[in-house]
Amino acid sequence: MSSADIYRELILEYYRNPRNFGKLDRFDIEAHDTNPLCGDEVSMQIRVGAGNTIEEIRFSGKGCAISQASASMLTELAKGKPLGWVKGLSKEDIFKLLGTSDLGPSRIKCALLGMKVLKTGVYGYLGAHFEDSDADPTR
Repeated sequence: MSSADIYRELILEYYRNPRNFGKLDRFDIEAHDTNPLCGDEVSMQIRVGAGNTIEEIRFSGKGCAISQASASMLTELAKGKPLGWVKGLSKEDIFKLLGTSDLGPSRIKCALLGMKVLKTGVYGYLGAHFEDSDADPTR
């Protein structure tokens, strides 16, 4: 079995048995996006813990094995990390999770959809909290 076959099996395993799939009862961050090229969808919900860490994270969605496996793997990686960690997250990190960078242009968008949703949600949250604290100089 080649390494490409092993990574294909890993992607299929995460697609068939996603980790952190579902919705949170209580959350501080929620974001959603789609890939208009293929119709893949990913939503994420995050509960922020002490020290602005990702205490709990869930995703839901539908689409191809790559988009859903990538989102699942990303939730495992992100749990427990500080929100600021998301800024440094790159497409290379996602390719490393998936075990491949040998994806066509449309598949790259599928692989990066979860990262886009995570960044959108966290940036929105951090921006809103920055504006809240910036608006009142007594804080």
